[in-house]
Amino acid sequence: MIAREIWLFKIALQFLTQLPVGSIHDCPPDWLARSAKYMPLVGAIVGAIAGASIILSAVFLPVPLPTVIGLIVAVAITGALHEDGLADTTDAFGGGRTRERRLEIMRDSRIGTYGTLALISVLALKGAALVALAPWNAAFVMIAGHAGARLAAIVTMARLPHAGGGVAKVSQKISELTPSEIAVVLALGLIPGSLVLGATTFIAAALLAFAAAGLIALIARRKISGYTGDVLGAVEQVFEAVFFVAAAALIAGPH
Repeated sequence: MIAREIWLFKIALQFLTQLPVGSIHDCPPDWLARSAKYMPLVGAIVGAIAGASIILSAVFLPVPLPTVIGLIVAVAITGALHEDGLADTTDAFGGGRTRERRLEIMRDSRIGTYGTLALISVLALKGAALVALAPWNAAFVMIAGHAGARLAAIVTMARLPHAGGGVAKVSQKISELTPSEIAVVLALGLIPGSLVLGATTFIAAALLAFAAAGLIALIARRKISGYTGDVLGAVEQVFEAVFFVAAAALIAGPH
């Protein structure tokens, strides 16, 4: 049992990051649904590594360089997986006039004006929010935000049908999570943030971030009748940006 859970965790780690996990063979057809419960944990790990880079670099470098380094580390660990999804989704929803055209744009590897502006905006928001915080607080916000953002993506997968036209590996049904798997997903997505930030700060920031992520999901339902892998990336990035800004406002307050 323990070996199987470790194997599922490694699948989630391989799917969401560039971290070395070794070869994984003989994945079952429902591997995405079975490994999804560990995706918030993977997010927390990404946030912890990026947060540690902020703390360590803050010893030697002046503001805002540690924050920039932390954001770069997070992007490098994930291989810009979510940022690519945000750009493609924004290009598709901004430039496509029909459902078919929007899905076609999502399949196009080129980035357009809408996608470029979305990436700049989200990175600027996240960077400005983290710069307003002390290094330790910035690291804690990274951990909480990354874990919660993966939970938001899983909720989107569970609530929306797959729209087609995306990457096949994210088209698998994830709405059939067992009660115990749902409990693990919620625990791993919510507990890290409540521990490192405190329940009140985390809940307030998370509610705003989930609302923003939910808005992206609703737009996706209207624009393409469901989600794709790119939409999940957009949901993840929007959650992070709103969570970072809200948490910074709650921790540091206005200046």
